[in-house]
Amino acid sequence: MSVEIAKAHSLQLDDYAPILGLPEIHELRSLAERLKGRSVQMVNSTAVGGGVAEILNRLIPILSELGLAIRWEVMTGGNDFFEVTKAFHNALHGGAYEARPQNFEIFQRYTEQNRARLTLDSEFVVIHDPQPAGLIDARANHSGHWFWRCHIDLSQPNKTVWSFLEPLVSRYDGAIFSSPEFARQLSIPQYLFYPCIDPLSEKNHDLEPEFVHEVLERFGIDSKRPILTQISRFDRLKDPLGVVRAYQIVRRYFDCQLVLAGGGAADDPEGGVVLAEVKEAAGPDPDIHILDLPPWSALEINALQRASTIVIQKSLREGFGLTVAEALWKKKPVIASAVGGIPLQVIHKHTGLLVHSVEGAAYQIRFLLANPAIADRLSQQGHEHVLEHFLITGNAKRYLTLFLHLLDSGQPADA
Repeated sequence: MSVEIAKAHSLQLDDYAPILGLPEIHELRSLAERLKGRSVQMVNSTAVGGGVAEILNRLIPILSELGLAIRWEVMTGGNDFFEVTKAFHNALHGGAYEARPQNFEIFQRYTEQNRARLTLDSEFVVIHDPQPAGLIDARANHSGHWFWRCHIDLSQPNKTVWSFLEPLVSRYDGAIFSSPEFARQLSIPQYLFYPCIDPLSEKNHDLEPEFVHEVLERFGIDSKRPILTQISRFDRLKDPLGVVRAYQIVRRYFDCQLVLAGGGAADDPEGGVVLAEVKEAAGPDPDIHILDLPPWSALEINALQRASTIVIQKSLREGFGLTVAEALWKKKPVIASAVGGIPLQVIHKHTGLLVHSVEGAAYQIRFLLANPAIADRLSQQGHEHVLEHFLITGNAKRYLTLFLHLLDSGQPADA
């Protein structure tokens, strides 16, 4: 499936000048000058839901405005395929995995179907994450420059799953990771690209206070009492049950509320089960607000984050955690687990607070609720950190630089 991105709400690069400054915009245009007309394809497994789709939804219009001929393709598959790839995802994050030969057969069958369906003939092809990794078989006669962009934490992958994927990954021209800790021993070059947020998207741009208040009223949240919030898919690796337990500890000391808001992604079949577990753990507590939001709820998520007293991201494993960058951008104090790419964003006691347990999360929540001046300082420093490192324009610059490097190296596409 080829994704068409609506033009009506598309922003222009010049719209970012008040945030970044004109020199940064001029640099992007200068970098792109020699790449005008060059063909690029991005391939992932879902057009909605999840951080990868969010990044591509804005990255592609920016690169298109800069003159690249860019397309976005989405891999298709049945529930059986996405159940297998979800199990792969958890295993690559270090979770337990029961190897079944039919799982690998299902993966290969859908890979072959998509290989036959998609025309992957661009000069630069970027394949995102494990689901479409096998599409390297669609490469004709070593043509083009092919890269595998991994958004997940591969620091401790399950050996069985990684042994299956590594021969595929090694056939690419390079692998792109979100953190140095995620890199593997590979025979191909490896690159570091931070994930990113769009500061002008519906999820991140400024909102009128009246709209924020209206969203709180709609969901029955009291604006006059502290609000603790975690925005994430209902996924066990996001540990929503641990967040509920941390809130229950804090509630003994502070009259506060908990908001768990998120939704599902087309390639994640476990969301409904986890949502039911969270509702059971919450019980009848009227101050726990569990919001299963549809993919078009960006403004509501924005409002919930802006209304929050503290934003939590208590993941057990995490590729990067864009919700952390979103909260930091909105100048919210963040308490998050020291896993995956989160410590790149939350520098302990400088841009936020890192934790390692439910009890640690509860302690730090109590600390910030009791020390609002410290929370304010962390919030301001967190905003500056995101401005410097984690905005969508920086991601575009990295892709432009990579493509230019390939052109300047003199390496032919069919080398």
